[in-house]
Amino acid sequence: MGIEISKQLFESACKVIPGGVNSPARAFRSVGGNPRFISSAQGAWLRDEDGNTYLDFINSWGPMILGHAHPEIMAAAAEALHHSSSFGAPTRREVDMAELVCQTVPGIEKVRMVNSGTEATMSAIRLARGYTGREKIIKFEGCYHGHGDSFLIAAGSGLMTQGIPDSAGVTKGVASDTLTAPYNDFEAVQALVKANPGEIAAIILEPVVGNMGVVIPQNGFLNSIRELCTREGILLIFDEVMTGFRLSLGGAQELFGITPDLTTLGKIIGGGLPVGAYGGKAEIMDFVSPVGPIYQAGTLSGNPIAMAAGMKMLTLLREDKTLYQRLDQTTRTLELEMQTLFQQKGEPLCINRVGSMITFFFAEGPVRNFHEAKKSDTVKFGAFFRAMLDHGVYLAPSQFEALFVSACVGPAELDHFLNAAKKSLDSIND
Repeated sequence: MGIEISKQLFESACKVIPGGVNSPARAFRSVGGNPRFISSAQGAWLRDEDGNTYLDFINSWGPMILGHAHPEIMAAAAEALHHSSSFGAPTRREVDMAELVCQTVPGIEKVRMVNSGTEATMSAIRLARGYTGREKIIKFEGCYHGHGDSFLIAAGSGLMTQGIPDSAGVTKGVASDTLTAPYNDFEAVQALVKANPGEIAAIILEPVVGNMGVVIPQNGFLNSIRELCTREGILLIFDEVMTGFRLSLGGAQELFGITPDLTTLGKIIGGGLPVGAYGGKAEIMDFVSPVGPIYQAGTLSGNPIAMAAGMKMLTLLREDKTLYQRLDQTTRTLELEMQTLFQQKGEPLCINRVGSMITFFFAEGPVRNFHEAKKSDTVKFGAFFRAMLDHGVYLAPSQFEALFVSACVGPAELDHFLNAAKKSLDSIND
């Protein structure tokens, strides 16, 4: 497998782009080697600049649920582009998209379009603080909500301590308003609320975690958080940037039957184009300008091309009545086959899966929080990642990420994946 052009492009990129990538998630530092530079994609397959093809299990970090370059989505975007790429003024498509989102996501009565998942979560937190008149938030270790200052906070030395910045450039003042707890630890959340009476504006979490690898909420965890928020006047924010329209048509909140006060959504609502959204109860959303006192704006919000692609994407998802069942069955087959393969090889593996989101932790398990996820053998994962890449399978370049299965993965693609996995395990154990 030749990768000379990708190597040359990476060398050039490092001279003009920090680290050679425009997002750290694309870097190969934790797995070794250099990133592949992708030139095109179709269905379940990627092609790099050297002409190599890879079975794609990233799917643009989730939104390509119907596969790459879906003809109807591409046609919708092309038709919208014909009328201009941006107006900076209202369009019919924004209204149509908002109506469709409100009809589909249980917790959304009104919605505001933005340009990224990060922008959505930052805006939701500002709204929660403005609506409640409180300043502190609770987030969970290992849950990533974008690169807003409030979210780049690690846990302190104990459950009651305030957060400390996890990135240079985040001030101690911002960090002091962000409290952290281990995921799936309701008692820790209760302790934080008790220690900060009347000060918590919001609890934000991924209802199914995707950003430390897939971590599943334990029985009763989400229900208990919902009840606590209702009782204490705290807004519950579900970050469904990954899970929205991915785990079910109505997202994780529909899957688990729990309605948050606010919801954030990501690029799946733009058919993979740069877009995000936040929405929730009408009485809360009406605090957003221009009708309310909480300012949030975006020149390109509701971009007509993204709205057109997103409308077609969501329409296709709504029309396919068996899509989520098929995705679940495909990913379950992958889960069972990989479990059997690793057992045969005598390799420890903990697989966490919900629907078409899955992570293979190189650990004994269980993995229920960030502390347990970090017990994974990242060196062995890196070797497995590189071997899988050599055998034509593109995994996320980190142990602590979710993999996403698209509707284009069928029996032939599963066979390709499993054959690559067998060869890769053999090679890293030689």
